Amino acid sequence: MAWRSNLSKNLKELRILFSPSSPASSSTRSFIEKNYKDLKTQNPRFPILIREARNIEPQLWARYDMGVERGIRLEGMTEEQISKALEDLVKVGAALKS
Repeated sequence: MAWRSNLSKNLKELRILFSPSSPASSSTRSFIEKNYKDLKTQNPRFPILIREARNIEPQLWARYDMGVERGIRLEGMTEEQISKALEDLVKVGAALKS
């Protein structure tokens, strides 16, 4: 889980979009409740934007250097799959830097 401390090194911003009441966003809500504090503690100045909106599809967006963005749809994913998706986005950021 060393990748968690590399958020601020490999990304410029992380956005998590989800619905506060939709069943499709339940795993995303759980992921945020269980992981936000740890991610923010390891990356205190890194912007992690949590955006709630009714009837929105849960999504994870990473912004890299030069305005490059990558997004992943989270509907139907478990918390573990969401964590893996975020890890993959961090690895993409590392690859873009090299």
